[in-house]
Amino acid sequence: MSRIDQARPFLVLGIVFVAWLVLPLAVKRFARLTFFEFQAPIDVTASRVRDLQDYWSLRTRSKNDLIEAGQELARLNSYYENKINETATLRDEVKRLDTLLRMPAFNDYRAEPARVVRRDYNAWSQRIIIRKGRNYGITVGSPVIFTGGVVGRVSEVGAYTSVVDLISSPSVRLSAIVESDPARRPVNYQGRSSPALGKATGAIEFVPLDVFMMPGDITRVVTSGLGGVFPPGLAIGRVSKIETGSDGLFKTGEVQLDPRLDSLTEVTVLVPVNNEQPTTQ
Repeated sequence: MSRIDQARPFLVLGIVFVAWLVLPLAVKRFARLTFFEFQAPIDVTASRVRDLQDYWSLRTRSKNDLIEAGQELARLNSYYENKINETATLRDEVKRLDTLLRMPAFNDYRAEPARVVRRDYNAWSQRIIIRKGRNYGITVGSPVIFTGGVVGRVSEVGAYTSVVDLISSPSVRLSAIVESDPARRPVNYQGRSSPALGKATGAIEFVPLDVFMMPGDITRVVTSGLGGVFPPGLAIGRVSKIETGSDGLFKTGEVQLDPRLDSLTEVTVLVPVNNEQPTTQ
C-alpha cells in the first residue's frame, strides 16, 4: 500500500474538518438541532425499555416483599400528608407577611415531573436529557429541582426531550445566600469544571469579609430568589471552605454538591406560568 493510500483517510478527515469550519453558523446550528431531534426518539425508547425491565423485575418479588413495600409506602404517605398541611400553613403565613411588608411577588411556577433519559457527564459538559419537551410546555431557562434542592436549568428544548445543564456545570451561574451570614447578603454561585467521573463541585464568589467559618464547620448555600429564575430558599450545596480572594475585597468558597446528583432518575421542572404554552398529553 502506497503512502498516498495510507494518508487518504486523514486527508478526507481534514477536508471534512475544514469544510465544517467554513460553514455558516446558521447551517451548523440547523445540523446540530436536526441531529438532536433525530437522536431523541432513540434515547426515549431506550429509557422506556429500561423502565419496562424494572417493572418486570419487580413482578418477580415475593408477596412478603410487596406487603412490606406497601406498609412502608403507607407510612410515607402519612408523613407527606402532614408535610403538605405544614407547607400550606407556612405558605399562607408567607403570603400574609408579604402583603403586610408589600414585598414584590415572585414568579408562579407549574411543577412538571420528568424522567431522566440519559446523562452527558464529562470534563467540559455536565448535563442530563429529560423525557419531556415542547409537548409539555417546557421552556428554555426553566429551573429544575429534586428533593435535595437545585438540579440545574433547562438549556435546550426539543419536541419530546430537553437538555438540562446541571448545577455543577460552569455554564450555570446564579445568585445565592450563605446561611451563616446573618445579614443574608447575596453572593455569586458558579459550577466548576471537574474531571470525568470526578466529584462535582461549585464555587461562591463575592462573599463579604465578615463571613467566617471555623475549621470543620459546614454551612448551606441556598438560592436568593434574585434574578427571577430560581425561587428563594432552594438548597444548592454546602460550603466546606471560605478564604480571602486574591483581590482582598471579598472571600471565595468551595461548595460541595449533593452526591445524589450523580444518580438522578426523576426531576421536576418549574415552568413559569406566565410563559406556559398549551400542553399535550
